[in-house]
Amino acid sequence: MMQFLIAAPSSGSGKTTVTCAVLAALKQHGADPCAFKSGPDYIDPMFHRSALGVESHNLDLFLSTKDTVQALYARYAAGHGAAVCEGAMGFYDGQGLTTRASAWELADTLGLPVLLVVQPKGASVTLAAQIQGLVHFHKNSHLAGILLNNCSEKLYNMLKPLLEAETGLPVLGYLPHLPEAVVESRHLGLKSADEIAGLQEKIALLADSLVLDWDKLAELTEKPEPESERLPPWGKASLLPRIAVAKDEAFCFTYAETLDALRDAGATLVFFSPVHDAALPEGIGGLYLPGGYPELYAKRLSENETMRTSIRAAVSAGLPTVAECGGFLYLGQSLEGTDGQNWPMAGVLPGEGIRVGRLVRFGYATLTAKADSLLFRAGEKLPIHEFHHWDSTANGTAFTACKSAKMQWECGFATENFYAGFPHFYWAGTPLPRRFVAAAERYTKGQQK
Repeated sequence: MMQFLIAAPSSGSGKTTVTCAVLAALKQHGADPCAFKSGPDYIDPMFHRSALGVESHNLDLFLSTKDTVQALYARYAAGHGAAVCEGAMGFYDGQGLTTRASAWELADTLGLPVLLVVQPKGASVTLAAQIQGLVHFHKNSHLAGILLNNCSEKLYNMLKPLLEAETGLPVLGYLPHLPEAVVESRHLGLKSADEIAGLQEKIALLADSLVLDWDKLAELTEKPEPESERLPPWGKASLLPRIAVAKDEAFCFTYAETLDALRDAGATLVFFSPVHDAALPEGIGGLYLPGGYPELYAKRLSENETMRTSIRAAVSAGLPTVAECGGFLYLGQSLEGTDGQNWPMAGVLPGEGIRVGRLVRFGYATLTAKADSLLFRAGEKLPIHEFHHWDSTANGTAFTACKSAKMQWECGFATENFYAGFPHFYWAGTPLPRRFVAAAERYTKGQQK
């Protein structure tokens, strides 16, 4: 089984483009690949799944322990012919100016060989020096080969012998400059697959244009399939309660691993659309409103008054509810859309969602609960990630978030049946799924009496 990680010296080197080209080419070769993304980014795995038709998952060494990451990798790589991980940022760049949760740490944790994507524009021998620095920066860099991006055939033939002689790494291939295959982005990352005109043609062009030494790639990256291990058991519901999960163009930031963790805990997931559906599904014991792009669809969410009323009534009646980031904004009094207008929302929470025009409290932090609640126990800590250009006039005070000794803030609303806040959680490997499912089970039993 081919297993490797694709990294780069810095962001903007073309990791995502090259990863898509490699995955599409592997599919063409019948390798049945799966994909992984290093870090908390929802968008690239969504893109892998919807645009490439490739199973894709997140692996994050800040949000998860090493044991959890290894178990998730083994679980989701099982049965595939190739596993391709895409790094984030620069190869060694991790949390807080360290290598923690970096692409390098992920490769080290999983024992994966690394293919380094570099763009040779404006450099030749200096490029070799930069690669040498990456090779020798850490005792075991795991760097196994080089891929050139935005490179012509002529330049590739010139640079290949130079780079191999100076770095000791094989140059496995290149992707030429393909402006017609550029995939559009917006404020939180790539656009979704169904928004990009001619996407399948672009992907086919990437796969067809990729020049790669497949025999050498197999030689460098062939490894035994990892042994699948179960994540720590958190118990299982006996009732199989139904949890409604918002899933549409406005609410699309959901970790696939979180959904599997809820299923593993005994939940039956029922997907619905706050944009399109008239009301919540019937017979549910819980409600999960993940993040996404509610600001892009504020008018449509607001105009769906029956859904807003349905959700407000259900939460008021004690339905166990979890809302993260975009879901949190939806539960507020109003939300400023990208059109600049303020649109009424579900009205469960006191705050108004406002556009800030920059990333707010961006990055990893640690959340500490002040009291027992639906998902947490007093004093319990959980790693989180925030990524949003909107803020709220009332962010809550149920938790303390800490990024550093000098950067702490209060956030979140929590009761025995409710959680809402800006932080994104990574549920796999934590007690959160079981607690949520247990609450949904209790609620469902109460409704049946």
